[in-house]
Formats: sequence, C-alpha cells, structure tokens
Amino acid sequence: MSLPAAAIHGSADAAAFGFSPTASGLDNQRALQRAVDQGGTITVGRPGTYALAGTVLLGSHTTLHFANGVVLKKVDEAGPFSHVLLNKGALTRTWDEGIAVIGLTIAVNGMDHCSHQVFGLRGQLAFFYVRDLRIERFRCRDLGRMQYCIHVCTFEDLIVDDVIIVGGKDGVHLGRGRRFRISNGVFSTLDDAVALNAHDYDTGNPEMGWIEDGLVEKCHDLNAERNIGFFARILAGAWIDWREGMEVQKSDTVVSEGRLYRVRADPDGTVYRSLARPTHTSGSQVLDGITWVMVQDDVTHTAGVRRVTFRDIWLENSRIAFSIHFDKDWYSRSYYPGAPIPRQEQLVFDNIRTAHDQAVPFLSIATPIDAIVISNSTLRDSALEFIGNQAMPEYFPTAITMTGCTFAKAGGLVLVRNAVEGKRISLCTSASIALDPAFQARVQSGPGTIAVRSDLPGLAASAG
Repeated sequence: MSLPAAAIHGSADAAAFGFSPTASGLDNQRALQRAVDQGGTITVGRPGTYALAGTVLLGSHTTLHFANGVVLKKVDEAGPFSHVLLNKGALTRTWDEGIAVIGLTIAVNGMDHCSHQVFGLRGQLAFFYVRDLRIERFRCRDLGRMQYCIHVCTFEDLIVDDVIIVGGKDGVHLGRGRRFRISNGVFSTLDDAVALNAHDYDTGNPEMGWIEDGLVEKCHDLNAERNIGFFARILAGAWIDWREGMEVQKSDTVVSEGRLYRVRADPDGTVYRSLARPTHTSGSQVLDGITWVMVQDDVTHTAGVRRVTFRDIWLENSRIAFSIHFDKDWYSRSYYPGAPIPRQEQLVFDNIRTAHDQAVPFLSIATPIDAIVISNSTLRDSALEFIGNQAMPEYFPTAITMTGCTFAKAGGLVLVRNAVEGKRISLCTSASIALDPAFQARVQSGPGTIAVRSDLPGLAASAG
C-alpha cells in the first residue's frame, strides 16, 4: 500500500491552520479538520483551552499530538454534538488504520449528547472499523450520564494507555474486536469503568460479536459516592433467525437475509409480534409497528468475551468488581429464548487487590463460562456468585482455579455461592494465605453441585 507523503514524513502544528485558544468553536473545528486532513503528525503545541463546536474526523495514518496544558472544550455554537473525535471510516463502515491520539484532555462542559450519527456509537472519543489505534495520556474529568468516554467497536489492535476518567458513564467501552490492551487507568465512574460489551442494548454499540485476546492492567477503580455499574462488565448475548410471528422487544436482534437487524424502541416493556421479515440493506424500516435497524451484514448468532486477562487492578470502589453478564430488563435481554448458548471463555484475574471491606461479590457470573483463573489476589468480604437467567436452558460446567490468593476476612466466608439450577462447578485452591487464624471458607452449591479441592480452612476439612 502506498501512503501519501504527508502520512510518511509530514508533520505540522495545527496553529498553522488557524487552530487557536482565542478562536471560536466553529473556527477551531474547521481549522483542526483542515490540519488532520493532511495526515501525518499534527501537533497542538500552544497550551490553552480550545473551544470546539463540532466533531473532528480522523483518517488513516494520522497522529494527533497535544502538548501539556491543552484542553479541548465542547461548546454549543451550532447545536449540540456527540463526538469530539470520530474516525472517517465509521461513517461508511470502511477500515481506518494507523491512528494515534496522544496527550488529549477534553472538557465535556455539559454537552452530553447522543446524536447517533452512527447508530449505537456514543463515545466522546468514538472509533468504529479501525485497526492499529492508540490513545495515550488521555484525561476527562467531567463525563456526563449519557455518553461513554472512549468507545471503540469493530477493531483490531487497540492500545488505551494512561487515562484518567471521572464522571457518570462508562470510561472505556468496547464492542466487538480483537487484540487490545487497556493499561494505567484511573477511573471514578458512576457506571462501568471498563465495559467489554460484546452484546449491548440497541443504542449501546453499533455492531455485535466477540471481544477476544485482550489485557486490562494496572488500573484503579476509585471510591465513589454512588455507582450503578462495575469495574468491568463482561457482556454476552445470543439471538435467532427471524421467524414469522415471533415476539420481540426493545434491543432484540434477528438474523434475516444474511444481515442482523435490531429493534429500536422505547424501554417501556412493549412486546411486538413480527409478521413481516426485515430485508432492507441499510438504515431503518418500520414493519408491524416495529422499527428495525440494519446493524451489520456479517452474520453471527452469538457474542461474548474470551481469552482476556485482568491484571494488577486496585479496587477501592465498594461495588461488584467483575460482572460476567447477561442483561434482562426493558432496555435489553441479552439471550433470546431458543438461541445458541454463548459460552464465554478463559478469563484470568491476576493480582487483583480488594481495598474495601464491603460484602459485595468479587465475581458475579450470570453466563456460561468454561474456566476462571484467579491468582495472587487479595479478597476480603468478597466472593464468587453464580446467578441464573430463566431464559437459559443450560449453563454448562465451570472450572475455577485460585492460586496464591490472600484471604483477608476475619471469621467465615462463603467463597462460592451458586443459585443456578443444575450448575456444575469445580473449585481448586492452592498456595492460599488466610490472615485470620479463625478464617473458615465454605461453599453453597444451591440447586447445583460444587466439587472442591482446597487448602483453605473449612474447605480443606470438608474436602477430606
């Protein structure tokens, strides 16, 4: 592939195109757009707060580098807008590659607006159909309640490094993609710090599929006054081929004519009966009172997360740390009855440090998963729970290995609690450390079975 000369050798300061702390937001949008259209490396070297009144589109082989003290501040000069930065290929579902954003600080400034310029894409920084993307040294301290901060979907080779995100919605929100690293993050978010949402509600991601082969490391989940999310949401889903007379609700997905269609509706609990097959090739169409949005033209019936490691995580926020998740509410039901059963795979949790004493789960597991490894981690009054979804006919066995973990709770701890009918769990612990001499661990198999091999007091005795 031949690249334009500017992409190979070029560099310029955005000031040469009129980008200035004293310019209007509209003038700055136009100036920065002219600069990044050159490709190559564009720097913003003059410290200051730069008003920005519209989205700037980034193309392939572009690096946008901000000096210390530079802030991009969203302003309303021509109406509200969603994305500070968006890759050009997101608008046409064509791949961009080789994009880097370094040193960016944004001020949302109350402009928390989901325009759905791309249906389902709602990040302040938003990238869709992108390869080789780097976001480094990024700051946002006033994230609102509607938009995610960093939102990337349909990606390959993603690095998000050195971020501080404070506010109301998800910090880093991923849709389907492969090969990623999220590292050196400090989060204080009302909703999820990190969302691996392979499935999502209809306006939460533009496409669905598998998130795989990734690492989330060296992150802090700071304490917050209120929260509704998790440090990490790990979301799976599945759906069926369209059939005449099927009942659907908001966010349901069907496969038809080699494409995926989703129901766009209000979260009011309405159930619709579908009699006419969706077949349109783009956009939305209303059939039987149902708004069907065509969301992707490569077929999959399942979505989930596999082969992802979480490492060196500090948990100060007293909320569920990791939710291996299905949705089932008026906004979304992740699993459509009768669909193939999505089984998430091989999740590793290494050197996770629980820094609070609240009795909340370390892992809340509501989907099938084959294997969980927990190593070198500190647990306090936090355990593993398995919960069910009445639509799922089978949850399959799960193997849990815990190695070199420290248990810092005084007295007794129910380490694994099961509430799923027929669920089979195997638990193996080794090289464990119990800080309290009176510590006793136990399990609750509920309506399933738990096979135990353990060195922990209580479990060691019961395991014989």
